[in-house]
Amino acid sequence: MKKYYAACSCGKLKIICEGEPLRVSMCHCLECQRRTGAVFGNQAWFKQQQVTILGQSTQFTRQSDAGRSVSFQFCPSCGSTVYWEAEALPDHVAVAVGAFADPAFAAPSISAWEARQHHWLKSLHTMVIQHID
Repeated sequence: MKKYYAACSCGKLKIICEGEPLRVSMCHCLECQRRTGAVFGNQAWFKQQQVTILGQSTQFTRQSDAGRSVSFQFCPSCGSTVYWEAEALPDHVAVAVGAFADPAFAAPSISAWEARQHHWLKSLHTMVIQHID
């Protein structure tokens, strides 16, 4: 069975996910933008029994844009959000795709809250962009 390894920036909070994610999604809501510091958040959803958590975390719970609770677990040392649980998907754990640090990780198949998407994302493939390795 395939295993995926995710960690915070300092490596003190880790998560091991066994098997494929149930879904990979991106969220454009304003709270995900604030939480990540990016224009959208990406998450891979697993059943709780697929997930092993190693290390200490601190929790922050907030209401989602849909009015349901979401509890984020982040590293108390470096502040990286590694995983979270949402009232909307009980018995599931979302893991920040960036925490896997795997450019080959599956692409999202769901895009939520697109009404709050940054306007330039729709034309990203046609934009003239300087590419730096």
